[in-house]
Amino acid sequence: MTRIARAVTFLTVLAIPLAASAHFKLNAPASLSNQNSLGDPQKSDPCGQDDGNSFVLSNQVNNVQTGEMLEIDVTETVAHEGHFRIALATDMASIPADPPVTAGGGDPCNATVIDDNPTFPILADGLLPHTSKLPANSKMMVQLPAGMECQGCVIQVLQYMRNHGAPCFYHHCATLNISNNPAPNTDGPVTPPGQEAGVEQPPEGGVEGGCCSTSGGTPSGIALGMLVGALILRRRRS
Repeated sequence: MTRIARAVTFLTVLAIPLAASAHFKLNAPASLSNQNSLGDPQKSDPCGQDDGNSFVLSNQVNNVQTGEMLEIDVTETVAHEGHFRIALATDMASIPADPPVTAGGGDPCNATVIDDNPTFPILADGLLPHTSKLPANSKMMVQLPAGMECQGCVIQVLQYMRNHGAPCFYHHCATLNISNNPAPNTDGPVTPPGQEAGVEQPPEGGVEGGCCSTSGGTPSGIALGMLVGALILRRRRS
């Protein structure tokens, strides 16, 4: 094998894992499942539920108003060209399948269809089109169907990725309670991945009440003050 051929082969091998590494996190509405720092699990449709033992329900429910404009907030943790589609269904099994893709130019995910006039259960398609990494907390607005009320509905945020090894789509979902008079949303006690339930974590910046607290004097500072006081008292007596 020539030196050039070896270099091309080496670069091709390197490109395979890199091409399949795009990920995103669903920040809002609160995700149906716990996510790690990259946003996994997300590969299997419709909600990443078949990604092995990594799928753990968050038990988060989002109370929303029927017909409202719902904000969807995502962070692309690893960049890739593509766009997003939003779908809503009464349960996970009713979420529409991933759209078809067309291979081309050596890319199995070269092209897909975008519905410019979506109808239920598709709420919007072709959102946030991009060819480079999106800013953190990128937002999309979709309108929930007027008059629709349901408990435990599932909204899916689907990302299509071009120039990407199969699978061509990543998936996140959130549970919605849709009503005319939604209850206020509360932050439930959801255990983040890697943290034991019931174990309180120390606040950022250090442990409260520790020896390094900036609100109290240090032992060395107290000793110095006592020494200065003793010298002043000695001078007065002399």
